[in-house]
Amino acid sequence: MSDKPSNNVYWATNIRIVTVCLIIWALVSFGFGIVLRPLLSGISIGGTDLGFWFAQQGSILVFLALIFFYAFRMNRLDREHGVDEE
Repeated sequence: MSDKPSNNVYWATNIRIVTVCLIIWALVSFGFGIVLRPLLSGISIGGTDLGFWFAQQGSILVFLALIFFYAFRMNRLDREHGVDEE
């Protein structure tokens, strides 16, 4: 990675992936678990309302899914830019 444009594309893509992951996580944990909880209270899942489920388990499960997505996507990005581990 000696040329400057390739570095810029790599880091811009990396920052975009991180930003999207953080927005999704904030939407699920803060949005669904706190802000939209009154709207989701009528929907029952597992004996409790959906807003409570998002606040307690949903945000954790989405966070774990985002970790695996980020690792998968960064491995692919590293291969595309020739900085992957062998």
